Amino acid sequence: MIRVLLVDDQHLIRAGLRMLCDAQPDIEVVGEADNGREAISLAARLIPDVVVMDLRMPGVDGITATSRILADRPATRVLVLTTFGDDDHLYPALTAGACGFLLKDAPPADLLDGVRRAAAGDSPFSQEVLQRLVQRAMHARAETPQPAQGLTAREQDVLNLVAEGLSNTEIADRLHIGVTTVKTHITSLMTKTNSPNRVRLALFARSA
Repeated sequence: MIRVLLVDDQHLIRAGLRMLCDAQPDIEVVGEADNGREAISLAARLIPDVVVMDLRMPGVDGITATSRILADRPATRVLVLTTFGDDDHLYPALTAGACGFLLKDAPPADLLDGVRRAAAGDSPFSQEVLQRLVQRAMHARAETPQPAQGLTAREQDVLNLVAEGLSNTEIADRLHIGVTTVKTHITSLMTKTNSPNRVRLALFARSA
């Protein structure tokens, strides 16, 4: 069961998200917050697996709340769900430690998939946001090429599937290997590509 904390200052948004999550057999909404300060307190008390975080809220905003929550509990996964997909919101959220970034106009199925992928250690992004990240990564790569060195054939296979946006489980199924083996390859790939997290590795893979 994936324990989820919903954070949004609009009651109707939270109610809709709760109805959507409560209808799933593997997702449990353990709490709701309408501001960042309350989110920090509830995250410490309820210990959710995933926090679905709005960004613009009165008082303590979602970016500050994300940073505070992860400072206290680094294993918590914060999935941003916002109306604002511009760089002024995206990059501060990623810097604060958010594992994914979805827009509120995304289909309900994408949100549920995002929650599940976040809980599994993946990094879900809305397609338009991911495309912009890739374009920026490609531009940076053109200015300062950083080719990966010494990848094994299996690591290259895993890297290619990361570029397709597959989860660890999906990669394991595709390559007929264990999930633990996939995680080992991804850790090695992060080291060889100088990628500090899976988000950067996915960007590297798509721009390679």
